[in-house]
Amino acid sequence: QVHGIVRRSSSFNTGRIEHLYKNPQAHIEGNMKLHYGDLTDSTCLVKIINEVKPTEIYNLGAQSHVKISFDLAEYTADVDGVGTLRLLDAIKTCGLISSVKFYQASTSELFGKVQEIPQKETTPFYPRSPYGAAKLYAYWIVVNFREAYNLFAVNGILFNHESPRRGANFVTRKISRSVAKIHLGQLDCFSLGNLDAKRDWGHARDYVE
Repeated sequence: QVHGIVRRSSSFNTGRIEHLYKNPQAHIEGNMKLHYGDLTDSTCLVKIINEVKPTEIYNLGAQSHVKISFDLAEYTADVDGVGTLRLLDAIKTCGLISSVKFYQASTSELFGKVQEIPQKETTPFYPRSPYGAAKLYAYWIVVNFREAYNLFAVNGILFNHESPRRGANFVTRKISRSVAKIHLGQLDCFSLGNLDAKRDWGHARDYVE
């Protein structure tokens, strides 16, 4: 059985996992069970992990928008950086160090101001945003728990990965949705951020593989 953590919201915030429900209209969960929780709340993380006693944990939770991380810098650090520590510490508190495999969704933003092209596992990190800096802390705290406690813990450094469930405020979805609205006469124009930025892209299915 798969368990997940979802933040409490006054409106439905499960749009990208609706297809996983046994009954999407009624939110009947089936083989997926969701728990209310938050990466900023260590007590709830300990309770959930102690109850579920998982064999694998995938930390996919983050404030992951680079530009917004400058506006929400402290929150981004709390969720993306210290939130990862809270998860790792919950594993230790629950006595599951020897039985859990932990995956941290890391990011190409660790490279930031790239020191070489293409990047590889030995390329020095140079984050250029609060998001990148928070994820850098998360990266190293995973390494520290692996080496200090012999926890099976890994960082997956992912570049941009697209799918139909990509958030609408990310550049590919922003462009495709805006072009469609212009075609339908619902929008005249739209604006983008840094047009000089260069990124590698992949598809989420390939990253899972």
